[in-house]
Order: sequence, then C-alpha cells, then structure tokens
Amino acid sequence: MPFFQVKGHSIPCKAILFDKDGTLLHFMALWGGWAEYVLKYMEERLGLMGAGFTLPTEKVLGTKHDVSGRVSGYDVRGPLAMGTVEETTGLLAWQLYAAGMPWNEAIVQVNQITKNAMYEVRQRKPAFPMPGLEDFLRKCSLASVKMAVVTSDQTSGALEQLEWMGLRSYFTVIIGRDQVGNGKPHPEMTETACGLLGVKPEETVVIGDSNGDMQMAKQAGAALAVGLLTDEGDTSHLTDADVVISDYNELDVHR
Repeated sequence: MPFFQVKGHSIPCKAILFDKDGTLLHFMALWGGWAEYVLKYMEERLGLMGAGFTLPTEKVLGTKHDVSGRVSGYDVRGPLAMGTVEETTGLLAWQLYAAGMPWNEAIVQVNQITKNAMYEVRQRKPAFPMPGLEDFLRKCSLASVKMAVVTSDQTSGALEQLEWMGLRSYFTVIIGRDQVGNGKPHPEMTETACGLLGVKPEETVVIGDSNGDMQMAKQAGAALAVGLLTDEGDTSHLTDADVVISDYNELDVHR
C-alpha cells in the first residue's frame, strides 16, 4: 500500500484526485487572458446598447486589475476561480439581459464571446504545470498511486490542457463538470472518480486550491483534503483543508 506524506501526516493512499485550474496548472497564465478578452467584448456589446456592466468590472467575474485596466489577478472566492461553465454563462448573459437583450439572445451572444476567447487561448496554449508537480506525478506513478482530475471545467478542455503540458498519461480518469449532475462542493465528482478508479473515498487524497475542493473531499469522506495556496491570497479561503501547502515539493509518496 502506498503512503502519502505531508507535514507530519503519513497516511495509506491508493489514489489522489487533483483539481485542475490553480492546482495542476497556473491559473492566471491560462484564464487571465481569457477573462480579459471576455470582459472587453462584453463591454463592447453593452456599449452598443448604450449600457455598461451593472457593477464594477472586477465584480463581474471576480478579477483584479492593474492601473491600466488589464487583468492582473483574481478573487480566489469568485466565479472565475470556482464557477462552472454554466454559471459563468449565466452571470454574463444576465448583464446583457439587464441592458435590454432577450435572454435567449443573451445566451447566444455570451456563448459566441466565450468561444472566441477560448480560440484566442488555444493559439497560445498557455498551460504551465505548478512548481514541483511533474516530479510529484512521477513519484506517484512509480509508487502505483492511481490519479484522476476532478474539475469544474468541461472534460474536453481539461483533456486538451493536460495534453498541452504533456501530463495526460498520468491520469487514468478525467471528470469534468459535464460528467456529473452536481458540481463542487457536492461530493459526486469525488465519488464518481473513485468508482472509476476502483478505490474508496477513504483511501483517497484530494488536492485543490479552493475551499469548494476541500468541502467536496470532506463530504465524500476522503482520507485527506490538501489545499494548495497560490500567490493570489492567504490561507483564509481554505478553511476546510486538513493541511495547506505552497507547492508540490512539500509532498512525498512511498510504498
């Protein structure tokens, strides 16, 4: 049986479930440009209607902006960090609806804007592994620890971005929001991934960068909920984590 080690904890572990954005890959490198594109073109559409956002721009998706107005960070408790595709679409479409656009047309417009934003992202493929991740994945593989991804993103997007980083082969299972009835913090993603991996939640460690990940792990009965703290804030948003790390060099596995 493999053992997972972190900050004095050493627990039996047959599988590890990873969130994707901000956990496997740098969040801002991938989603900062996407958010900037979406907000820019949303503002243009609203401007053509003689309107603007109903609240400050940074509150629309939960972004932070520099003095020039460029997206420079994000709110770890906000919709950009934690929202599903459906939730984000709804938030943006409501802005167009509030300006007078019929709801069905607002959905069509938002889908086109976000599709164009992803096209721009795909031209650059800005997916970069978090510090120490690749070495840790190799250790897990050598120790025969099963690994899966559980993400609020669509499965197709997760697969694509893992391919960009050359990490797809490490993960037996990829669970996106489109594969479950209930998103995070509901335990369904953890339970589904464990079922496909052939392990029990109590034999599993969950690693994520949001408290939604931690709550998902706790509700599923996972052995350990590990919070990954990025440079976007302090540990206060990871209130349900059993332990918090700053990078993967703090983790180890052995048989």
